[in-house]
Amino acid sequence: MACPVQPGTDFTDPDTLVSGVPLPEFAYLRENAPMFWNPQTRANSSYDDGGFWLATRHADVKAISCAREGWSSAENTAIVKFDGATVGPDERVVQRQMLLNMDDPQHSKVRGIVSRGVFTPRGVGKIEDALRERAVRIVIEAKAKGTGNFVDDVACELPLQALADLMGFPQEDRKQIFNWSNQMMAYDDPDYDVDPSIAAAEILGYAMTLGEERKACPADDIITRLVAASTTDDILTSEEFGFFVLILAVAGNETTRNAISHGMHAFLQNPEQWELYKAERPSTTADEIVRWATPVVMFQRTAMDDVEVSGTEVKKGQRVGLVYSSANFDDTVFEDPHRFDITRDPNPHVGFGGGGAHFCVGANLAKVEIDLMFNAIADHLPDITQLGEPTRLRSGWLHALKEFPVSYG
Repeated sequence: MACPVQPGTDFTDPDTLVSGVPLPEFAYLRENAPMFWNPQTRANSSYDDGGFWLATRHADVKAISCAREGWSSAENTAIVKFDGATVGPDERVVQRQMLLNMDDPQHSKVRGIVSRGVFTPRGVGKIEDALRERAVRIVIEAKAKGTGNFVDDVACELPLQALADLMGFPQEDRKQIFNWSNQMMAYDDPDYDVDPSIAAAEILGYAMTLGEERKACPADDIITRLVAASTTDDILTSEEFGFFVLILAVAGNETTRNAISHGMHAFLQNPEQWELYKAERPSTTADEIVRWATPVVMFQRTAMDDVEVSGTEVKKGQRVGLVYSSANFDDTVFEDPHRFDITRDPNPHVGFGGGGAHFCVGANLAKVEIDLMFNAIADHLPDITQLGEPTRLRSGWLHALKEFPVSYG
């Protein structure tokens, strides 16, 4: 293969994704070094383990994700940090309050409450008609502008409004939630002068206040069901609820927004697929958009025992990055993976995680939002065109667009 990866390459460098996901490099690793040692050494790190392994093959990402034991999300958290260190001891205690960074039994308890209280088919179905109307309103308002930034005008709005509708947050608060989530995720981008810890504290304070209000004055909404049920086994503590909202602000907003943004870019770069979508609206579209976009490039797990992965010995305590962006373009699993094909079926992508306990709890809602948004765009903005190349977020693990200039036709 013509694109060797030099030893010492750090794929968590935030500059990596500014020009796009390094798919040629990942293809080289899948074939030649499926478990690649990614060094991370920074002199000022409070806790430095030297680096971690990159798992680039679809089979390995799936196997680790679906393993019932032997791997931990809590030990070093799931987020891969660029600073060369795992999360420090004090921060780790806080981060473990988020569903993403929990292990059993706490994970099963909190996920069970959230799944029953929020992401049921009935719960999503109750807001689908409202979201359909909102999607139409969003694109009509964008069309009136003539031109604009697709990310701000279109892609970000429906996930935020869905979050507000689903949870019962006031719609007028959605822009503040949007700003907080941006501040939490954009800490490596020089265009944003932000402190993610302040944004996280603001979201936590906002959510915990709402939770306490519902405990005092219950309402017919999901917040009440999560924090004020009849038995303590069926409720979240104020802290658990706060951290659940914090993760929703990212997982329920940032990722879906970026899937919609990348999906629109993919359609405009592949006009035959846009014409096909407008004519037929295939039910397989959302999954292909998520595969193609893969908004989260990687999460990590920590080995709790010595284990062999693709012929490589991973020692107890070492981290393994699950590179979803590589797995989703694995040509041993996907025929012609670099073809954007909205009729792709089957499509065993790992854009919502590789399966197992940490599979995205809101995957069905995300696909509903993507379908509703592109149906509305196809109906009301059929002649949308690209005016310039999108600008990507400087990030080591989030595949995000900041700006995407378009003409709404």
